Amino acid sequence: MAKQVRGHDILPGYRKPAEFRPAELLMDTTMTVKMNAVKPMLTVASLEATITFYRDFLGFQCVSRVDYWAALRNGEAEVMIALPNAHVPFEKPAFTGSLYFNPDDVDALWESLRDRVTIVYPIENFFYGMREFAILDNNGYMLQFGQEIEDPSLIPPPE
Repeated sequence: MAKQVRGHDILPGYRKPAEFRPAELLMDTTMTVKMNAVKPMLTVASLEATITFYRDFLGFQCVSRVDYWAALRNGEAEVMIALPNAHVPFEKPAFTGSLYFNPDDVDALWESLRDRVTIVYPIENFFYGMREFAILDNNGYMLQFGQEIEDPSLIPPPE
């Protein structure tokens, strides 16, 4: 039979790991390191095809490259791409999230892409105050593009 500790069932034979620290202690520690940016690293089957897609469709520039890795940048947005390595098996992209970009003109970007790429969902105003759309890149990664809706009358109610 499990015993209760602070409202949680503890199974018989359970021992706390050596590194266990009660939540109260963790709450007293404050992270003092500021994160300046996050730069996703995407595994791709072809550097060349991916550089071409991001350059020709999204206006990124290849700012650094070696045989197995490249960094792509457009404004403040940076995406790193790399060929598969020997440590992790790779058949196809397995990333389950998306990359969310904030362009300065989401409508112009939509018009330039809508007939040239695979659409996940078309441009739309959302109740949370963003006008956005999503596409798939040449590797199958979902890329979302959103811009804040400045006119509150254009924000639809939640469904």
